[in-house]
Amino acid sequence: MQATAAASASTAFMPAAVSWPEVVAHRGYLVRFAQRKLHDPMLAEDVVHDVFEAVLTGRASFGGRAALRSWLTAVLKNKIVDLVRQRAGHDSLDAQWLDDDGEAVGAAAMECPQPRPDEVAEQRQQLDRMLARIEALPTGLRDVMRLRVLHDQPTEQVCAALAITEDNLFVRLHRARKQLLS
Repeated sequence: MQATAAASASTAFMPAAVSWPEVVAHRGYLVRFAQRKLHDPMLAEDVVHDVFEAVLTGRASFGGRAALRSWLTAVLKNKIVDLVRQRAGHDSLDAQWLDDDGEAVGAAAMECPQPRPDEVAEQRQQLDRMLARIEALPTGLRDVMRLRVLHDQPTEQVCAALAITEDNLFVRLHRARKQLLS
């Protein structure tokens, strides 16, 4: 009895051309779409639930001008945008929050994934030192390091260019690396 009442209530706001089972059949697709956008499975479920709630209450009505999945996806996109806008007001990157110890927390504690300028300068100096050490290697080892490691040429091409066997190439690479590490 309750199931028939829920079914008739759920279809009260939907046009006769679209049934509630047709709408619910797209749930898996909508959840996957929301998960790709939000990167949070629980939040994705909530947003898809909001889409279905909007469809049931009549806040979103299907006019039949597009495919049902396209229309549901458009409603979902709008719900995601609303959610992002709503949360943007709460997590400002300009705000600085301090905990009881005076340490930054929240957005202020986020670190940039890119290296700092001083780290970049240090990495460049290390690279310059390593390139200088490669140039100081004996000719056979230096050529192998240049072609195989620095220029990333395939093994066969390096062997052909230097007229050496594959085994000899690996021996030279091993010796060159060993000298660079010492």
